[in-house]
Amino acid sequence: MNDIDWDLLSSYVGTSIYLGSFGSLPNMKRNKAEDDDEEDDDMDVERVSSEDAWLFPLIGSGTLFGLYMVIQYFGKEWINWLLGIYFSIAGMGSVWKSSISLFVFVVGRDRWKKCEKHTFTIHKDTHNILSLSWRTPTLYLLPLSIIPSALYTFSTTSRKSVLLTDLLSLSFAHNALSILKIDSFKTGSILLTGLFFYDIWWVFGTKVMVEVATTLDIPIKLLWPKSMTFSDSRGFTMLGLGDVVIPGAFIALALRYDYHRFFRQSHSGTHFSKPYFYVSLSAYVAGLVMTLSVMHFFGKAQPALLYLSPACILSFVITSFCRGEFSDAWNWSDTPPQASQDQDVGDHMELRWVTTCTWGRKEKTHPVIHSALTSTT
Repeated sequence: MNDIDWDLLSSYVGTSIYLGSFGSLPNMKRNKAEDDDEEDDDMDVERVSSEDAWLFPLIGSGTLFGLYMVIQYFGKEWINWLLGIYFSIAGMGSVWKSSISLFVFVVGRDRWKKCEKHTFTIHKDTHNILSLSWRTPTLYLLPLSIIPSALYTFSTTSRKSVLLTDLLSLSFAHNALSILKIDSFKTGSILLTGLFFYDIWWVFGTKVMVEVATTLDIPIKLLWPKSMTFSDSRGFTMLGLGDVVIPGAFIALALRYDYHRFFRQSHSGTHFSKPYFYVSLSAYVAGLVMTLSVMHFFGKAQPALLYLSPACILSFVITSFCRGEFSDAWNWSDTPPQASQDQDVGDHMELRWVTTCTWGRKEKTHPVIHSALTSTT
């Protein structure tokens, strides 16, 4: 273990979780005018509930053992080829979305909103059936986002490039953290505890986890080469994406709770204190350093969640107790507001489908399809 390992640790995992956590925040709108400019789709994201959390270890075990059996009885060549194609295609969209998030983070959201916006919508009466919007820079980022997947797919080497594997894996992790949202600290604790025992069993109790992780050459893991040139001549350390995404989702929840505390006290501004987020992120990094240290000392694979799960849970418990907020934090639920349900009244129903295509600035609206259908029920 050397200094390069620590540098790669903080740059790979820390940056991914940091950006992914902020990507999970609801849109921080300062005034009502912003509601019309940026649509908040936070209500469309399903939360992981306590009932779901109990199923994660079971589903994970079934998937892991299924992959192990496929490798044992059918060989690794075709499964690597099949999954490689799948992850390459998915990687195009994942890298594209991640590059957009990174671009917005670098230039700032205010400058991003000044870029030309294109919108395509389909209406049913006054309700949106489909709404797609994009800004001009996203079109320029698309061809660049295809390059990593293309190079990964058409690689002729016996082992895929470590740099490309990590790039695709980090993009998957970033997007997963933006989408996978835990609904409460109770659910997060159940999830981390269940996967704590899951990881111990499949790493120490059997050879299944290590066999699958080392056999599958696809972007579902992070590789840390012990060389700044990304050469594997000195070997590398491996970490599964689950060891990033699951604790990362808990850390993202801590950030959303920090935002909830801020928003409860003030309805303006975008900068807020983040004690739970910073403590949990620091605890995660400390747990990961412990994992690598123990692995280096014993020279044997370690279940990362053996160290990461307690680190994340204890960071929340200690911080909340020290701040006198444990009860409030434990009972808090990160539930999005429910969309209002429209009621149909009467026996006569009129359906009107309108497709509006907006090219360029918002004020340029060009209807391309307009039709109406009336039916009596």
